[in-house]
Amino acid sequence: MIFETLEQYDYEQVVFCQDKASGLKAIIAIHDTTLGPALGGCRMWPYQSEEEAIEDALRLARGMTYKNAAAGLNLGGAKTVIIGDPKKDKSEALFRALGRYIESLNGRYITAEDVGTSVTDMDTIHEETDFVVGLSESYGSSGNPSPVTAYGVYQAMKRTAKEAFGTDSLKGLKVTVQGVGNVSYKLCEYLHEEGAELIVTDIFQESIDRAVNAFGATAVEPDAIYGVEADIFAPCALGGILNDETIPQLKVKAVCGSANNQLKDMEKHSAQLADRNIIYAPDFVANSGGVINVADELHGYNEKRATDKVKEIYNQMDKIFEIAKRDYISTALAAEKMAEERIDQMMRVRSTFSRHEHSLISRR
Repeated sequence: MIFETLEQYDYEQVVFCQDKASGLKAIIAIHDTTLGPALGGCRMWPYQSEEEAIEDALRLARGMTYKNAAAGLNLGGAKTVIIGDPKKDKSEALFRALGRYIESLNGRYITAEDVGTSVTDMDTIHEETDFVVGLSESYGSSGNPSPVTAYGVYQAMKRTAKEAFGTDSLKGLKVTVQGVGNVSYKLCEYLHEEGAELIVTDIFQESIDRAVNAFGATAVEPDAIYGVEADIFAPCALGGILNDETIPQLKVKAVCGSANNQLKDMEKHSAQLADRNIIYAPDFVANSGGVINVADELHGYNEKRATDKVKEIYNQMDKIFEIAKRDYISTALAAEKMAEERIDQMMRVRSTFSRHEHSLISRR
């Protein structure tokens, strides 16, 4: 079955990483390197099965290909998932073992922080390989990408609001936020400062309490968030939450959040949202601020340059809405079309004159 999946979506490589001494069990999925080395974060999660972990790695890797292409980056897409509880199973030995596996790929894959991992973990990986970004600022790097990711989602939400309500002002709008992690908390801060009303939920009570205390947010139970009557729904937890069961419950005009792979079935569920006149901000564009920021490290990090690029997410959303209207397709399909056209164009350009690959990353 695995090879059928790889062939269906044209994955290049899957690497299984095992280290008995540290307990490392990880999967590196490389989807596409047409535009350049594959960049994608390292996620640590207590998956219920190996099959679940493999599925997540593959889905996330493919999403990174589209995210990087749509963001205008000369990078392909990949992802690492570590099977384990980030609150109990982390160790220096584990991340150094993973770093050695990444080093063995000789630059085909560059990792970064993701759900369940931190800047400190990236620093540990860096002990074994240079093919890692999102390091601590002591390395002259960008540090924690969460605030920049949140800023990108904020820009995407403003453009989505303009499409839904005729203005990009979020003042007075009611926004439901699913999941209040590092990215989402900063997003809530932007929304609160602009005068939006927040309704939040999370599986961790301390995260809910933090948002309630800081922003005067209203808290609801996790399963209740879908049925709240609001203006914008912001999915900021795990993927697959826009599906046959949840979409009929939505009472909003727009969806824009930081979670990856929000649509359980991209084509089917983007069409369902469109049929209900709910405007969808494609997740791999809305949440691309973090990868834009860490990718800037490959050229010697410049905060202003990176922030200016993240601001462009607003205009990328504008292009997606234009393509969707022009071609009578969903915004999700429009975003994929925009990314695929860039990949196809670069593939043809490289076949014309590129005799040798140009490395984006210089050895530190």
